[in-house]
Amino acid sequence: MDLQQILSLTRKAVDEYRLIDQDDTIAVGLSGGKDSMTMLYALSILRNFYPKHFELQAITVDLGFQSSESREILQSFCDTLNVPFHFVETNIARVVFEDRKEKNPCALCAKLRKGALNRNALLLGCSKIAYAHHRDDLIETLLMSLVFEGRIHTFSPRTYLSRTNLTAIRPMIFLDENDIINFKNKYNLPVIENPCPENGKSRREWAKNMISQLNAENPGTRQNLFSAIINGQLDGWPERICRKRQ
Repeated sequence: MDLQQILSLTRKAVDEYRLIDQDDTIAVGLSGGKDSMTMLYALSILRNFYPKHFELQAITVDLGFQSSESREILQSFCDTLNVPFHFVETNIARVVFEDRKEKNPCALCAKLRKGALNRNALLLGCSKIAYAHHRDDLIETLLMSLVFEGRIHTFSPRTYLSRTNLTAIRPMIFLDENDIINFKNKYNLPVIENPCPENGKSRREWAKNMISQLNAENPGTRQNLFSAIINGQLDGWPERICRKRQ
């Protein structure tokens, strides 16, 4: 997948769900993984020609795992894209793994990480936070909600966070994970391997494997699940504005 295709699908989400307003300052959660690196790349290019002016601030919340080399890679990547970079040091890993000794650490880790990201976004004067969730994340979250929570739910393309007056946006919901992998490889993005000891052991990994199996046995399952979400008028989802192509 080339840059033009990535930009087209990113703009599709931005336009159809009204993710960007005039003079927004958007905090991009930059983990160093393929998803967030691709999103920052796409938004930095979109910023140059999108009709509504917006600015970007890249924020990396270090859980306590990042090396100085990783930090330098992220700084250099942001410098190349002309995006200000902010590195936030935390003790989240120590709290989760040593102090609390969580048996299922992902939920608490995500909560603390988002809290740190929100606080720093506000300090930088941001109005929105961009998360790099893609189409497969959307489907996997639906499956996890059905199986583990007994409800039909997945995250929305745009969510207002009333406690912080921030709005979370997800510009990559029309992108498959394979699209992102191909883009990362084609453009040699300096992706940093996830150092978390729980990487690959979460419920999300189970959902990913389950959906792959279902899709292999029943081709089209993944697309049908995505269509059900997009067309399902789920609670909390903004109205979708579909424009006919000229």
